[in-house]
Amino acid sequence: MSNDYKLQIDNVSMVYRGQGGEDITALKNVNLNIREGEFVSLLGPSGCGKTTLLRLVADLLQPTSGKIVIGGMTPKEARKTRQYGMVFQSPVLYDWRTIRQNICLPLEIMKKSREEQKRLSDEMLEMVGLLDFANRYPYQLSGGMQQRVGIARALAINPKILLMDEPFSALDEFTRNKLQEDLLRIWSKTNKTVIFVTHNISEALFLSDRVCVLTPHPGILSAVVDIDLPRPRTDEIRDTPEFAALLTKIRKCFVGVE
Repeated sequence: MSNDYKLQIDNVSMVYRGQGGEDITALKNVNLNIREGEFVSLLGPSGCGKTTLLRLVADLLQPTSGKIVIGGMTPKEARKTRQYGMVFQSPVLYDWRTIRQNICLPLEIMKKSREEQKRLSDEMLEMVGLLDFANRYPYQLSGGMQQRVGIARALAINPKILLMDEPFSALDEFTRNKLQEDLLRIWSKTNKTVIFVTHNISEALFLSDRVCVLTPHPGILSAVVDIDLPRPRTDEIRDTPEFAALLTKIRKCFVGVE
């Protein structure tokens, strides 16, 4: 495998044991290389294995076969050296901690000084547009604002890779579209490698350099579509013929998939 890639997934399969003792193949022979600074979406319907693949990268699961290399390291080594931050479907914030304190949690675990925690949390809060809300509590923020806090917390440790598991799926369309633009702004500033899980074709297309299509039963990487839309991207690009053509191209990847 080439060292030109930040993340290499080599012939990875994942098989679960079902409740009846039968084998369930979640992923089969997935091969994917991701470059440093690239924004890649894993796209597919529920049950196609996209979240399983993200969890394998994050060392939350171990593959049945194949291997994953992250900057020359195993997923376990990458996790221990904090090579990635993770953003989940829900922000998973602690209600009794202020927004700043939630962002500082991983910094506390890393035993950063109070001064460093303050500096880094201010930096992250400013980046996500929430500096004025530092001393509020999660219940005082909207769902979209809470998800921004989740992104800020993941970025606070300065990871090389940002793993995002359907972070906007619970939000209304207006908030979702705004956060997609915010995410691209943050990505352009930080130059992180992003792996983004979604079942929304338009979202994957708007955000990504490449869209990786997974089909279920078993989970197979059936297509990788290059997204050659210009950057920076704004909401207006969704109304262009080029966007519509790519949308149709990706939809055709799912024709015949149950």
